[in-house]
Amino acid sequence: MQNINIKLKKLGKRKIKEINFEIENSIANLKELITEIVKSEVSKFNDKLENPLLVSFLSTKDIEEKAQEGKVSFGENYNQDKAVESEAIENALLAFTDGMFVVFIDNEEIKDLNQNINITEATEVVFLRLTFLTGW
Repeated sequence: MQNINIKLKKLGKRKIKEINFEIENSIANLKELITEIVKSEVSKFNDKLENPLLVSFLSTKDIEEKAQEGKVSFGENYNQDKAVESEAIENALLAFTDGMFVVFIDNEEIKDLNQNINITEATEVVFLRLTFLTGW
């Protein structure tokens, strides 16, 4: 079991979200890293559907944070369909190959899904979501 800290950033935004992941399998390349992260997130999503909170509330801090994100809500998911792990992995890998996000490991951009990587607990992993402009 390996603990990895991932930073998620949106292009043009100052806020960086940090998520801690416990990875069960060893990671040899970017494809395996994305696959393990997606598996973890799908599991969390499906668990939330199976075990919903009875009463949710927002603290003042939660309201302020959500207001900065642009939407104040309770985080309810009205779609009760479970995520399909294989489809989610396929979508994430396609999003990478289509250039929807880039990955930096220790300040080096990883451009190929099969590129060998070395992940330790001290490794800095950043996923940068790109924003596309519309119109002219």
